[in-house]
Amino acid sequence: MKSNELVTYLDEYLRVREIEDTSQNGLQVEGPTEVRKVAFAVDACQAAADAAVAGKAQLLIVHHGLFWEKPRRLVGPLFRQIRTLILGGCGLYAAHLPLDAHLEVGNNAELARQLGLRDIRSFGRYHGVEIGVTGTVEPPLPIPTLIGRLIQILHVPPVRVLAHGAPEARCVAVISGDAVSMLEQVADAGLDTFITGETRHWAFHSAAELGMNVLFAGHYATEAVGLKALARHLEEKFGLETVFLDLPTGM
Repeated sequence: MKSNELVTYLDEYLRVREIEDTSQNGLQVEGPTEVRKVAFAVDACQAAADAAVAGKAQLLIVHHGLFWEKPRRLVGPLFRQIRTLILGGCGLYAAHLPLDAHLEVGNNAELARQLGLRDIRSFGRYHGVEIGVTGTVEPPLPIPTLIGRLIQILHVPPVRVLAHGAPEARCVAVISGDAVSMLEQVADAGLDTFITGETRHWAFHSAAELGMNVLFAGHYATEAVGLKALARHLEEKFGLETVFLDLPTGM
């Protein structure tokens, strides 16, 4: 497949030009004109670049790219990563908030579906766009059972559980990564359980005072599911070979 056609499709499908973000989403490093194999990784890093090149991928798609708001000098680790990609014939494409917000292959919608939530809809306004989802649990699910489902899906236990709410989950918000700052939005919406990635010290008291259950399922773990869903989508739509590069951070 022509790389420019794939990039155009991704830009449109993920709405990367419509969604305001600190990440410079889209193609960050140009690669070969033809793409047969696409690698996926949560983070753009040397290990991901090395693995993508070793696996003979022509494009590496990541959630956390190399370029954000501020310009970066092409020296040190950044230079080495880009050199690895260019010399290895592999481009780099980043999709940050666009992959969080997407209702088909997004991190949050995909995790909500795998958890068995119903009535999934966009939720959680950030940078002017709703990046997470909400859903209902029918019948209500005991919190330990919900934790068990998370472990089964993500293959790791939650980083932390703050069980300050009802013993059963009924209305759940899912916002991957570092979204604990949206805790009050979740409470204001009348939701009883919040699944996100990273924890913060202050969240303990906030969750207790709001009477919320908060499951911190890991930044990395909650942001791998969307990339895997996007890989399946590209396989089915274009017949591309894909590989997910699992490089967990434990965070």
